[in-house]
Amino acid sequence: MLNKISKSLLLVAFSLLMVFFSAVSYAQEKQGNEPVEAKKEAAKFDPAKLIMEHIMDAHEFHFFSVGDFHAKIPLPVIVYNQAKGVSVFSYAKLEEGAVYDGYKSEEGKIVAVDADGKIDETAKVIDISLTRNVVQMILSLTLLVVLMIGIANKYKKNGSMVAPSGWQNAIEPVITFVRDEVGKPNLGHKYEKYMPYLLTVFFFILINNIVGLIPGTANVTGNIAFTMVLAVISFVVIMLSTNSHFWGHIFWPPGMPIFVKVILIPVELLSVLLIKPASLMIRLFANMVAGHIIITCFIMLIFIFGAMSPVAGWGFSPVSIAFTVFIYFIEILVAFLQAFIFTTLTALFIGQSFEGEHGEHELNGEEVHI
Repeated sequence: MLNKISKSLLLVAFSLLMVFFSAVSYAQEKQGNEPVEAKKEAAKFDPAKLIMEHIMDAHEFHFFSVGDFHAKIPLPVIVYNQAKGVSVFSYAKLEEGAVYDGYKSEEGKIVAVDADGKIDETAKVIDISLTRNVVQMILSLTLLVVLMIGIANKYKKNGSMVAPSGWQNAIEPVITFVRDEVGKPNLGHKYEKYMPYLLTVFFFILINNIVGLIPGTANVTGNIAFTMVLAVISFVVIMLSTNSHFWGHIFWPPGMPIFVKVILIPVELLSVLLIKPASLMIRLFANMVAGHIIITCFIMLIFIFGAMSPVAGWGFSPVSIAFTVFIYFIEILVAFLQAFIFTTLTALFIGQSFEGEHGEHELNGEEVHI
Protein backbone atom coordinates (compact mmCIF):
# COMPACT_ATOMS: atom_id res chain seq x y z
CA MET A 1 0.00 0.00 0.00
CA LEU A 2 2.75 2.43 0.98
CA ASN A 3 4.69 1.48 -2.14
CA LYS A 4 1.67 2.32 -4.32
CA ILE A 5 1.19 5.66 -2.53
CA SER A 6 4.89 6.52 -2.99
CA LYS A 7 4.76 5.66 -6.69
CA SER A 8 1.60 7.71 -7.17
CA LEU A 9 3.07 10.73 -5.37
CA LEU A 10 6.28 10.41 -7.39
CA LEU A 11 4.26 10.35 -10.61
CA VAL A 12 2.24 13.40 -9.57
CA ALA A 13 5.35 15.34 -8.52
CA PHE A 14 7.20 14.46 -11.70
CA SER A 15 4.22 15.35 -13.89
CA LEU A 16 3.75 18.72 -12.20
CA LEU A 17 7.48 19.35 -12.42
CA MET A 18 7.54 18.70 -16.15
CA VAL A 19 4.33 20.64 -16.89
CA PHE A 20 5.26 23.79 -15.00
CA PHE A 21 8.92 23.74 -15.95
CA SER A 22 7.89 23.43 -19.60
CA ALA A 23 5.44 26.34 -19.15
CA VAL A 24 8.18 28.50 -17.67
CA SER A 25 10.54 27.64 -20.53
CA TYR A 26 7.84 28.39 -23.12
CA ALA A 27 7.03 31.74 -21.50
CA GLN A 28 10.69 32.71 -21.48
CA GLU A 29 11.00 31.80 -25.14
CA LYS A 30 8.00 33.93 -26.12
CA GLN A 31 9.00 37.01 -24.18
CA GLY A 32 11.87 38.10 -26.39
CA ASN A 33 11.84 41.68 -25.19
CA GLU A 34 12.92 40.83 -21.63
CA PRO A 35 16.30 42.16 -20.49
CA VAL A 36 19.24 39.78 -20.85
CA GLU A 37 19.84 39.89 -17.10
CA ALA A 38 16.30 38.68 -16.41
CA LYS A 39 16.74 35.76 -18.80
CA LYS A 40 20.02 34.79 -17.17
CA GLU A 41 18.42 34.97 -13.73
CA ALA A 42 15.59 32.68 -14.83
CA ALA A 43 18.05 30.27 -16.44
CA LYS A 44 19.94 29.85 -13.18
CA PHE A 45 17.20 27.65 -11.71
CA ASP A 46 17.66 24.09 -12.98
CA PRO A 47 15.43 21.60 -11.09
CA ALA A 48 17.07 18.49 -12.57
CA LYS A 49 20.55 19.70 -11.65
CA LEU A 50 19.52 20.61 -8.10
CA ILE A 51 17.83 17.23 -7.59
CA MET A 52 20.92 15.37 -8.79
CA GLU A 53 23.16 17.47 -6.55
CA HIS A 54 20.95 16.56 -3.61
CA ILE A 55 21.09 12.79 -4.11
CA MET A 56 24.69 12.54 -5.40
CA ASP A 57 27.88 12.52 -3.36
CA ALA A 58 29.79 15.77 -2.79
CA HIS A 59 32.90 17.24 -1.17
CA GLU A 60 30.92 19.37 1.28
CA PHE A 61 27.85 19.42 3.49
CA HIS A 62 25.54 22.19 2.25
CA PHE A 63 22.67 23.08 4.59
CA PHE A 64 21.10 26.27 3.19
CA SER A 65 21.78 29.52 1.36
CA VAL A 66 20.53 33.04 2.07
CA GLY A 67 21.57 35.47 -0.63
CA ASP A 68 25.34 35.26 -0.90
CA PHE A 69 25.66 33.43 2.41
CA HIS A 70 26.06 29.64 2.17
CA ALA A 71 25.91 27.52 5.32
CA LYS A 72 28.17 24.60 4.46
CA ILE A 73 31.06 22.53 5.75
CA PRO A 74 33.84 21.88 3.21
CA LEU A 75 35.54 18.50 3.56
CA PRO A 76 39.20 17.47 3.10
CA VAL A 77 40.33 16.78 -0.44
CA ILE A 78 42.92 14.01 -0.78
CA VAL A 79 44.16 13.42 -4.33
CA TYR A 80 47.11 11.62 -5.86
CA ASN A 81 48.81 12.61 -9.07
CA GLN A 82 51.90 10.76 -10.33
CA ALA A 83 53.61 14.04 -11.15
CA LYS A 84 52.72 15.89 -7.91
CA GLY A 85 52.27 13.05 -5.44
CA VAL A 86 49.66 13.31 -2.67
CA SER A 87 47.93 16.65 -2.10
CA VAL A 88 45.71 17.39 0.90
CA PHE A 89 43.67 20.60 1.25
CA SER A 90 40.19 21.86 2.05
CA TYR A 91 37.52 21.81 -0.65
CA ALA A 92 36.90 25.49 0.19
CA LYS A 93 40.03 26.24 -1.87
CA LEU A 94 38.21 25.07 -5.02
CA GLU A 95 34.94 26.94 -4.59
CA GLU A 96 33.51 29.02 -7.45
CA GLY A 97 35.83 27.47 -10.03
CA ALA A 98 39.05 28.45 -8.26
CA VAL A 99 42.30 26.63 -9.03
CA TYR A 100 44.49 25.46 -6.16
CA ASP A 101 47.73 23.49 -6.26
CA GLY A 102 47.06 22.50 -9.87
CA TYR A 103 43.53 21.21 -9.26
CA LYS A 104 40.00 22.47 -9.67
CA SER A 105 36.47 21.15 -9.19
CA GLU A 106 34.60 20.32 -12.38
CA GLU A 107 30.95 19.43 -11.61
CA GLY A 108 32.01 18.03 -8.24
CA LYS A 109 34.90 16.03 -9.67
CA ILE A 110 38.50 16.97 -8.84
CA VAL A 111 40.56 17.33 -12.02
CA ALA A 112 44.13 18.43 -12.73
CA VAL A 113 44.71 21.62 -14.72
CA ASP A 114 47.64 23.08 -16.61
CA ALA A 115 49.26 26.50 -16.19
CA ASP A 116 46.44 28.14 -18.19
CA GLY A 117 43.75 26.68 -15.94
CA LYS A 118 42.54 24.19 -18.56
CA ILE A 119 41.89 20.54 -17.76
CA ASP A 120 45.01 18.44 -18.21
CA GLU A 121 43.76 15.32 -19.97
CA THR A 122 47.13 13.57 -19.62
CA ALA A 123 47.18 13.77 -15.80
CA LYS A 124 45.61 10.82 -14.05
CA VAL A 125 44.10 11.91 -10.72
CA ILE A 126 43.19 9.37 -8.05
CA ASP A 127 40.64 10.92 -5.70
CA ILE A 128 40.53 9.35 -2.21
CA SER A 129 38.87 12.34 -0.54
CA LEU A 130 36.61 12.20 2.49
CA THR A 131 33.33 12.96 0.72
CA ARG A 132 30.09 13.55 2.62
CA ASN A 133 29.00 9.93 2.07
CA VAL A 134 32.23 8.66 3.61
CA VAL A 135 32.11 11.09 6.53
CA GLN A 136 28.47 10.31 7.23
CA MET A 137 29.12 6.56 7.16
CA ILE A 138 31.94 7.04 9.68
CA LEU A 139 29.65 9.11 11.91
CA SER A 140 26.84 6.54 11.61
CA LEU A 141 29.24 3.71 12.42
CA THR A 142 30.55 5.64 15.42
CA LEU A 143 27.00 6.28 16.62
CA LEU A 144 26.16 2.58 16.20
CA VAL A 145 29.24 1.40 18.11
CA VAL A 146 28.83 3.90 20.95
CA LEU A 147 25.12 3.15 21.28
CA MET A 148 25.50 -0.64 21.30
CA ILE A 149 28.53 -0.71 23.59
CA GLY A 150 26.68 1.51 26.07
CA ILE A 151 23.69 -0.83 26.04
CA ALA A 152 25.93 -3.91 26.34
CA ASN A 153 27.70 -2.39 29.36
CA LYS A 154 24.33 -1.85 31.04
CA TYR A 155 23.48 -5.51 30.56
CA LYS A 156 26.86 -6.55 31.95
CA LYS A 157 26.39 -4.33 34.98
CA ASN A 158 22.71 -4.91 35.77
CA GLY A 159 21.92 -8.18 34.02
CA SER A 160 18.26 -9.10 33.69
CA MET A 161 17.41 -8.16 37.28
CA VAL A 162 17.02 -4.43 36.55
CA ALA A 163 14.43 -3.01 34.17
CA PRO A 164 15.87 -1.46 30.97
CA SER A 165 16.21 2.31 30.89
CA GLY A 166 17.10 5.02 28.39
CA TRP A 167 18.28 3.82 24.99
CA GLN A 168 18.35 0.27 26.33
CA ASN A 169 14.58 0.47 26.75
CA ALA A 170 14.16 1.68 23.15
CA ILE A 171 16.58 -0.73 21.46
CA GLU A 172 15.69 -3.95 23.31
CA PRO A 173 12.22 -4.35 21.68
CA VAL A 174 13.80 -3.81 18.25
CA ILE A 175 16.43 -6.48 18.90
CA THR A 176 13.73 -8.86 20.12
CA PHE A 177 11.64 -8.09 17.03
CA VAL A 178 14.52 -8.84 14.65
CA ARG A 179 15.26 -12.06 16.54
CA ASP A 180 11.64 -13.31 16.62
CA GLU A 181 10.43 -12.04 13.22
CA VAL A 182 13.58 -12.33 11.11
CA GLY A 183 16.11 -14.67 12.70
CA LYS A 184 14.04 -17.57 14.05
CA PRO A 185 11.51 -17.93 11.17
CA ASN A 186 14.20 -17.92 8.46
CA LEU A 187 17.19 -19.55 10.17
CA GLY A 188 15.59 -22.00 12.57
CA HIS A 189 17.88 -23.52 15.17
CA LYS A 190 20.92 -21.73 13.69
CA TYR A 191 19.56 -18.22 14.24
CA GLU A 192 21.92 -17.35 17.12
CA LYS A 193 24.95 -17.83 14.87
CA TYR A 194 23.77 -15.12 12.46
CA MET A 195 22.08 -12.67 14.82
CA PRO A 196 25.20 -10.46 15.31
CA TYR A 197 25.45 -9.92 11.54
CA LEU A 198 21.72 -9.41 11.02
CA LEU A 199 21.46 -6.90 13.87
CA THR A 200 24.54 -5.01 12.64
CA VAL A 201 23.12 -4.76 9.11
CA PHE A 202 19.67 -3.74 10.37
CA PHE A 203 20.86 -0.95 12.69
CA PHE A 204 23.56 0.31 10.30
CA ILE A 205 21.03 0.72 7.47
CA LEU A 206 18.43 2.18 9.84
CA ILE A 207 20.81 4.78 11.28
CA ASN A 208 21.98 5.86 7.81
CA ASN A 209 18.37 6.04 6.58
CA ILE A 210 17.27 8.27 9.47
CA VAL A 211 20.37 10.50 9.45
CA GLY A 212 19.90 10.95 5.69
CA LEU A 213 16.53 12.61 6.33
CA ILE A 214 18.19 15.53 8.13
CA PRO A 215 18.42 18.49 5.70
CA GLY A 216 21.98 19.00 4.46
CA THR A 217 23.13 15.45 5.14
CA ALA A 218 23.99 12.79 2.58
CA ASN A 219 21.62 10.17 1.22
CA VAL A 220 24.09 7.34 1.90
CA THR A 221 21.64 4.45 1.42
CA GLY A 222 20.60 6.07 -1.87
CA ASN A 223 24.13 5.53 -3.20
CA ILE A 224 24.44 2.43 -5.38
CA ALA A 225 28.05 1.84 -4.25
CA PHE A 226 26.93 1.66 -0.61
CA THR A 227 24.14 -0.82 -1.28
CA MET A 228 26.42 -2.84 -3.56
CA VAL A 229 29.00 -3.31 -0.78
CA LEU A 230 26.26 -4.40 1.65
CA ALA A 231 24.93 -6.84 -0.95
CA VAL A 232 28.41 -8.25 -1.58
CA ILE A 233 29.00 -8.78 2.15
CA SER A 234 25.64 -10.55 2.48
CA PHE A 235 26.49 -12.62 -0.61
CA VAL A 236 29.75 -13.75 1.01
CA VAL A 237 27.89 -14.74 4.20
CA ILE A 238 25.33 -16.64 2.13
CA MET A 239 28.02 -18.50 0.17
CA LEU A 240 29.89 -19.43 3.36
CA SER A 241 26.65 -20.90 4.72
CA THR A 242 26.04 -23.26 1.79
CA ASN A 243 26.60 -27.01 1.90
CA SER A 244 26.85 -29.95 -0.49
CA HIS A 245 23.08 -30.50 -0.31
CA PHE A 246 22.47 -26.94 -1.54
CA TRP A 247 24.90 -27.17 -4.47
CA GLY A 248 23.61 -30.65 -5.35
CA HIS A 249 20.15 -29.19 -5.87
CA ILE A 250 21.60 -26.33 -7.92
CA PHE A 251 23.68 -28.44 -10.32
CA TRP A 252 21.30 -31.41 -10.51
CA PRO A 253 17.72 -30.55 -9.43
CA PRO A 254 16.03 -33.76 -8.25
CA GLY A 255 12.83 -35.10 -9.76
CA MET A 256 13.19 -33.23 -13.06
CA PRO A 257 13.48 -34.56 -16.62
CA ILE A 258 16.96 -34.13 -18.09
CA PHE A 259 15.90 -31.55 -20.69
CA VAL A 260 14.32 -29.45 -17.90
CA LYS A 261 17.49 -29.73 -15.81
CA VAL A 262 19.57 -28.36 -18.71
CA ILE A 263 17.39 -25.24 -18.69
CA LEU A 264 17.01 -25.00 -14.92
CA ILE A 265 20.69 -25.30 -13.93
CA PRO A 266 21.85 -21.98 -15.51
CA VAL A 267 18.71 -20.26 -14.21
CA GLU A 268 19.46 -21.44 -10.66
CA LEU A 269 23.11 -20.42 -10.94
CA LEU A 270 22.10 -17.00 -12.23
CA SER A 271 19.66 -16.65 -9.33
CA VAL A 272 22.28 -17.51 -6.71
CA LEU A 273 25.22 -15.58 -8.14
CA LEU A 274 23.50 -12.49 -9.56
CA ILE A 275 19.76 -12.07 -9.02
CA LYS A 276 19.73 -12.42 -5.22
CA PRO A 277 22.63 -9.97 -4.59
CA ALA A 278 21.18 -7.58 -7.18
CA SER A 279 17.77 -7.67 -5.48
CA LEU A 280 19.38 -6.70 -2.17
CA MET A 281 21.38 -3.92 -3.81
CA ILE A 282 18.73 -2.36 -6.06
CA ARG A 283 15.73 -2.57 -3.72
CA LEU A 284 17.34 -0.49 -0.96
CA PHE A 285 18.94 1.95 -3.41
CA ALA A 286 15.80 2.57 -5.48
CA ASN A 287 13.44 3.06 -2.54
CA MET A 288 15.70 5.52 -0.70
CA VAL A 289 16.47 7.53 -3.84
CA ALA A 290 12.77 7.69 -4.78
CA GLY A 291 11.81 9.15 -1.41
CA HIS A 292 14.43 11.89 -1.57
CA ILE A 293 13.47 12.75 -5.16
CA ILE A 294 9.79 13.10 -4.18
CA ILE A 295 10.66 15.43 -1.29
CA THR A 296 12.95 17.52 -3.49
CA CYS A 297 10.35 17.71 -6.28
CA PHE A 298 7.71 19.11 -3.95
CA ILE A 299 10.16 21.74 -2.70
CA MET A 300 11.19 22.59 -6.26
CA LEU A 301 7.55 23.27 -7.19
CA ILE A 302 7.69 26.42 -5.01
CA PHE A 303 10.49 27.85 -7.14
CA ILE A 304 8.91 26.72 -10.41
CA PHE A 305 5.68 28.52 -9.54
CA GLY A 306 7.74 31.45 -8.26
CA ALA A 307 9.52 31.70 -11.62
CA MET A 308 6.10 32.04 -13.27
CA SER A 309 4.80 34.55 -10.72
CA PRO A 310 5.94 35.53 -7.20
CA VAL A 311 2.29 35.40 -6.07
CA ALA A 312 1.94 31.86 -7.41
CA GLY A 313 5.16 30.86 -5.66
CA TRP A 314 4.06 32.19 -2.28
CA GLY A 315 0.54 30.82 -2.78
CA PHE A 316 1.72 27.31 -3.54
CA SER A 317 4.28 27.28 -0.71
CA PRO A 318 1.89 26.01 2.02
CA VAL A 319 0.71 23.17 -0.25
CA SER A 320 4.28 22.19 -1.12
CA ILE A 321 5.42 22.32 2.50
CA ALA A 322 2.42 20.23 3.63
CA PHE A 323 3.18 17.52 1.08
CA THR A 324 6.88 17.64 1.99
CA VAL A 325 6.14 17.14 5.69
CA PHE A 326 3.77 14.30 4.85
CA ILE A 327 6.40 12.53 2.74
CA TYR A 328 8.97 13.07 5.51
CA PHE A 329 6.78 11.09 7.91
CA ILE A 330 6.33 8.40 5.26
CA GLU A 331 10.12 8.31 4.78
CA ILE A 332 10.64 7.69 8.50
CA LEU A 333 8.45 4.61 8.16
CA VAL A 334 10.28 3.62 4.97
CA ALA A 335 13.61 3.96 6.81
CA PHE A 336 12.55 1.22 9.24
CA LEU A 337 10.82 -0.80 6.52
CA GLN A 338 13.79 -0.93 4.15
CA ALA A 339 16.19 -1.90 6.95
CA PHE A 340 13.75 -4.68 7.90
CA ILE A 341 13.34 -5.87 4.27
CA PHE A 342 17.10 -5.99 3.60
CA THR A 343 17.70 -7.92 6.82
CA THR A 344 14.79 -10.29 6.18
CA LEU A 345 15.92 -11.07 2.63
CA THR A 346 19.47 -11.67 3.85
CA ALA A 347 18.20 -14.07 6.52
CA LEU A 348 15.92 -15.76 3.99
CA PHE A 349 18.76 -16.32 1.50
CA ILE A 350 21.04 -17.63 4.27
CA GLY A 351 18.30 -19.99 5.44
CA GLN A 352 17.82 -21.28 1.88
CA SER A 353 21.54 -22.02 1.63
CA PHE A 354 21.43 -24.71 4.32
CA GLU A 355 17.76 -25.67 4.14
CA GLY A 356 16.98 -29.39 3.90
CA GLU A 357 20.25 -30.74 5.26
CA HIS A 358 20.33 -34.53 5.03
CA GLY A 359 19.18 -36.28 8.17
CA GLU A 360 18.42 -33.07 10.06
CA HIS A 361 14.97 -31.67 10.67
CA GLU A 362 13.37 -29.28 13.06
CA LEU A 363 10.27 -29.89 15.14
CA ASN A 364 8.77 -27.13 17.32
CA GLY A 365 12.07 -25.25 17.34
CA GLU A 366 14.05 -28.31 18.47
CA GLU A 367 16.71 -30.00 16.38
CA VAL A 368 15.93 -33.65 15.56
CA HIS A 369 18.47 -36.04 14.01
CA ILE A 370 17.23 -39.04 12.04
